[in-house]
Amino acid sequence: MDQEHNGVIRHGAKLLYAFSEATVPKINVIIRKAIGGAYIAMNSKHLGADMVLAWPTAEIAVMGAEGAANIVFRKEIASSENPQEARKQKIAEYSNKFLNPYVAASRGYIDDIIQPSATRNRLISALCMLSSKREGRPPKKHGNIPL
Repeated sequence: MDQEHNGVIRHGAKLLYAFSEATVPKINVIIRKAIGGAYIAMNSKHLGADMVLAWPTAEIAVMGAEGAANIVFRKEIASSENPQEARKQKIAEYSNKFLNPYVAASRGYIDDIIQPSATRNRLISALCMLSSKREGRPPKKHGNIPL
């Protein structure tokens, strides 16, 4: 409720609008966590990013391991003899299986997984590749920015 009063949703909508309407080269490097709606909103392929790179340590998923394990494995955790230990095991299982950039890369959500030491060179290459980027959009007088 505090977020609604402070306008977090309204300002978030403005951010989404700005990213989706931008015609400049858009490059994203995921270095740590990219989870849920924040991943989508912060310049993902789904929002029109030209190049998305990730470090091998990046975590890319719909939701965090703890929340996902509580939902996906709820019945298994509840029916186990030791629910605490079963929950820890399911969190680790989910983390190993889904919270890595390789799953996202196999689905086309990121373009490449790079070593941290190669980040600068890859950004320079991406900027050179996108230096002549031109988007042909229909002319319009104004957008429909959410206020």
